[in-house]
Amino acid sequence: MRKKLFVVLAVLLYGLSFLGAEGTAEMPNQMDRTISVTKSPKYVFMFIGDGMSHVQINAAEVFNGNNTKGDIALSPLSFTEFPVLGLQTTYDATSFCPDSASTATSLSSGIKTHSGVLGMGVDKTTKTETIAEKLKRQKDWKIGIISTVTLNHATPAAYYAHVPSRNNYYDIGLQMVDSGFDYFAGGAINMAADKGKTSIYDLLEAKGYTVLDSKDSIESLNSNSGKVYAQNPRLQDSGSMPYSLDMDSTDLTLADFVRKGIDVLDNEKGFFMMCESGKIDWACHANDAAAEISDLLAFDKAVQVAIDFAKKHPRETLIVVTGDHETGGMTIGYASTGYNTAFEILKSQKLSYVAFDTIIKGMKQGNTNPSFDEVMALVTEDFGLVSPNGNASDKALVLTEGEYSRLKEAYAQSMLPSDKRSKDDVTALLYGGYDPLSVTITHILNNKAGIGWTSYSHTGTPVSVYASGVGEQAFSGSYDNTDIYYKLRDIVGVN
Repeated sequence: MRKKLFVVLAVLLYGLSFLGAEGTAEMPNQMDRTISVTKSPKYVFMFIGDGMSHVQINAAEVFNGNNTKGDIALSPLSFTEFPVLGLQTTYDATSFCPDSASTATSLSSGIKTHSGVLGMGVDKTTKTETIAEKLKRQKDWKIGIISTVTLNHATPAAYYAHVPSRNNYYDIGLQMVDSGFDYFAGGAINMAADKGKTSIYDLLEAKGYTVLDSKDSIESLNSNSGKVYAQNPRLQDSGSMPYSLDMDSTDLTLADFVRKGIDVLDNEKGFFMMCESGKIDWACHANDAAAEISDLLAFDKAVQVAIDFAKKHPRETLIVVTGDHETGGMTIGYASTGYNTAFEILKSQKLSYVAFDTIIKGMKQGNTNPSFDEVMALVTEDFGLVSPNGNASDKALVLTEGEYSRLKEAYAQSMLPSDKRSKDDVTALLYGGYDPLSVTITHILNNKAGIGWTSYSHTGTPVSVYASGVGEQAFSGSYDNTDIYYKLRDIVGVN
């Protein structure tokens, strides 16, 4: 009996040794996360591909690579050639499949919190101070926040806002105004004038911000421009920048916004820039691989702008590239393609699922829907897929009878008013809440290319971290997403 009691007490004491001062459990390697730094950078770029994990990155490398048998080769991205590679876990306080608010809070503030919470602890009351806020307050660095989605969306907001719900868009916008940050750029502000309240745009101007939404005026920005909100001239779904697939000459790219951000932020004290590609995530939610890959390649070009800057300031710059979580359960390899892939057929897709939905919606006039033949002609034009008896430049683009039947069923569902469509478990798995027609087209095209999906939501897959520049070595190894905040904190010398 005494031996048993001794063992129980020993186990209890061992467990208590891992309790923090406030009684919260900590892993042994999280007890002291301070790192030794010999030199601090003056310029820090934090790039976040929302929903981007290993497979999304690898898919872009395969897409640009060589699929010739006997000569298979990837085409590396700018950041996949960085000297340091790490791996971060992404779970939050409520799930191993976290959301963007909690994961971005972990990256910006070093804590675990509930899904949906921004800049607050698990009590939804205690506020954090983000790495960007610390740099502004303690070192008077200039701060830039860029995103392809709305600037009061979860990931960009995690660097300046503290709210119990990511859906409090107007409150988040008010905190944007009060942040004092120097450069906001990319998409619009969601619910900018909620319920008749003063527009966030007007409040920004009252606080000294210059609000711009024309290409010429944005391209003329420089270090004397002061505080800026620069919005892309064209907006797409929910106030975001258009998908890269859907851009035209009137748009600015993510790389353009990073380039102008450098012009606005460059100063003697230093700057911190967080740049998010938010529609990688949105494309993966919709299981649209071509849109995801196109936006990831645009993201890579934005990273290249920072690399070019770092070449001019090699002893003063740090660039970190990572994701906040994985979206869609994307995989390279599909049951019907076995050990083969055909990523080259994805180049037949000319537009995103959103742009295609807009075209189909425009064809629905009154009670008259477009015929299946009319829709099939568009499918061939915009995605390259042809009917079973048709001819295609690549035989992989010819639909099987089974795929053709799936497309007809999806067409029938799509032509119904949304409240009249099937709502059973089967259709939920088939369409995931997206338009049945467009999501079926991208599923078929993706599967033929050798890409599979397991979800319309986020997954718990770990995410890679790439680093280059001053302090890069700190990002090597395997660690939690909260550690990224602590690494940055110590590298830049704030507390």
